[in-house]
Amino acid sequence: MAESDGQIKAASAIIRERTAGVIPLAGIILGSGLGPFADSIENPTVISYGDLPGFPKAGVAGHAGRLVVGTVGGTPVAVMQGRAHYYESADAAAMKVPVRTLRAIGCETLILTNAAGSTNRDAGPGSVMLLSDHISFTGVSPLFGEKGDQRFVDLTNAYDADLRKALQMHAKELGIQLHDGVYMWFCGPHFETPAEIRAAAILGATAVGMSSVPEVILGRHAGMRVAALSIITNLAAGMSEVPLSHDQTMRNAKVAAASVQNLLVRFLSNY
Repeated sequence: MAESDGQIKAASAIIRERTAGVIPLAGIILGSGLGPFADSIENPTVISYGDLPGFPKAGVAGHAGRLVVGTVGGTPVAVMQGRAHYYESADAAAMKVPVRTLRAIGCETLILTNAAGSTNRDAGPGSVMLLSDHISFTGVSPLFGEKGDQRFVDLTNAYDADLRKALQMHAKELGIQLHDGVYMWFCGPHFETPAEIRAAAILGATAVGMSSVPEVILGRHAGMRVAALSIITNLAAGMSEVPLSHDQTMRNAKVAAASVQNLLVRFLSNY
């Protein structure tokens, strides 16, 4: 048995034991500034990543490093407050154990959130973008080293059309403007250059960031339906006089966090 298989089995057993066998239907991975969503979880069981084999250490501000299992709007959920990023360890598969553990404990849907820069001036700081596709600018895959034909994952419909339709409908009901976008994954941790952003826009990217794409690939590989939301925290490099920083990311993430939280609660209440 591979080390990661053993970690997934052990982590799953710990989660089942501490949650008295609750079977979550949706797994949610929260990005920078979205940790407070966990406060909306009813009957929560909180488990530190440190107690779960193969789960990441919290190494970025805004990522609490906890798994919270409970219900939102009557739907059982498993919510990850924080993720591992490729730039932290140069490991594209850093989220393999957590994503596969979510699947192992029952999650059929994976919802990702992140903080991102925008190449679209109409979707400025504080906006929310529903991702329809992505472009990897890193040249790496979380499936490097996998065996068997299942590793050749079809990503044509990586971002599930039915989930996107439901999120768009609920956003309209709540009066939330939901921009549509294509996310380009850069490795980080440095921000992009203005030339890279111009290239990204030419290639069709409307949002840029340093996460989520590995989880999308891992989620599809595990057979889960996937949806992703980006909180736009800044206009991308070269588009604004405001210097880019993680402080800016955290500050502006709070602007749209309430909208994303309300949208996810409405979505899960009608799951």
